Amino acid sequence: MTVEALWGGSTVASWSFLTNHGLALTYIGRYPDSTGLAIAQAVGITERAARKIVADLLTEHYIQREKVGRRNRYRLNTSLPLKHPVERTVTVGELLGLLQRNHDRAGCDCGGEDPPIAQDEDMAEGAAGPVPRP
Repeated sequence: MTVEALWGGSTVASWSFLTNHGLALTYIGRYPDSTGLAIAQAVGITERAARKIVADLLTEHYIQREKVGRRNRYRLNTSLPLKHPVERTVTVGELLGLLQRNHDRAGCDCGGEDPPIAQDEDMAEGAAGPVPRP
């Protein structure tokens, strides 16, 4: 599924408010069983770039990877604040909730109902210890 299909556009914009990291995180939230190739195609980047973004999100504890057979399943840490200092008052969950609400309101027909955002509220207590919220 492409970015255009996800957000209802028919042409590629020359710029976007969301970075590729934000787009990948949004896609992973909707489709937690996604492959690197599926993420790349949805965001409009190479598979190598998508895997690098997934590695970045894992390193910063925004997502957690679980092996399910030979595949990966991702869970979001929705309680983490956004990374940029100006945006730290907003959590990942709040941002994704807003994007999902706007996606639903636009009436996008993306081949059926979108699954709920895969999240784990307890992830903030993970390997990095508790993550303080501002």
